[in-house]
Amino acid sequence: MSLLDNRRSRRSKEREVQRIISRSERKRAFSKQNLLATLTTGYVPMILAILVIALPLLWMASSSFKPVSEIVTLHPSFLPHSPTGTNYAQVADRVPLERLFMNSVIVTAVGTLIKLTLAITSAYALVFIDFKYRNVVFMAILVALMVPPEAALLPNYMTISALGGRNTLWGIILPGLGTAFGTFLLRQQYKTLPIELLEAAELDGAGHWRKLWQIVVPVTTPTIATVGLITVVSEWNAFLWPLVITDQARMMTLPVGLNMLQSIETNTGSYGILMAGAVLVILPVLVLFAFLQRYIVAGLTQGAVK
Repeated sequence: MSLLDNRRSRRSKEREVQRIISRSERKRAFSKQNLLATLTTGYVPMILAILVIALPLLWMASSSFKPVSEIVTLHPSFLPHSPTGTNYAQVADRVPLERLFMNSVIVTAVGTLIKLTLAITSAYALVFIDFKYRNVVFMAILVALMVPPEAALLPNYMTISALGGRNTLWGIILPGLGTAFGTFLLRQQYKTLPIELLEAAELDGAGHWRKLWQIVVPVTTPTIATVGLITVVSEWNAFLWPLVITDQARMMTLPVGLNMLQSIETNTGSYGILMAGAVLVILPVLVLFAFLQRYIVAGLTQGAVK
């Protein structure tokens, strides 16, 4: 009986100690010093970052529905008092919006598909195929990451022009098919895979093609989705190269077409039209990110840690 009493007493003391520790932690968590540190190092920077990023976008979206009198005024308001869709209608009247949109969709879809395929296969070769100059190839990929695309602008222009690619969609797509970032990220992810998976598949008679598409790709889907999403954004928002290689409106992409709209609309009364054009360019990417943002976080985390 005394043994049972001792156990009860010990448990009672342990619960009392836990209550004291819990009260101490709660008191420390809600202390002025801790709350101030949490606000200054956590919430305040996060709120400021959100405001800096989101406010211009929200102002742009709101202004796209405002008439001219509410934009060019001494007393601007955030929300439109008399919302109108006239700005969007005028964008469609001034530029071939449907053709520009289809050009961007084609360039983005084809460019992303080819880039993603090249990244998947090249990263697999760098990790799982032992060839003589593998490290040299990987170093060349790292060097390519450090070279700004503007440095290759003139050589690419001369090459594509000589091949007859000016004012063509394939001329826009071809120079950017190499994807050093995608290859690097997927290589880092592939190196974390257990080699036993591929050895077991090899014992079953699987070749490199089967091991890649039946084992490696399904296991690394979040990272591949991340590379795909980043590639989609870069292809959709590409401006400088499509601007250089095209001078006909029917072959331009949306960002270049928006620049053409800015060239047409030079007076202050056209701000609403320019805002509407910017919304049309940004909206598809924002919708894509809203639905698939979890893959970006998961993929970047998996690809960056071994």
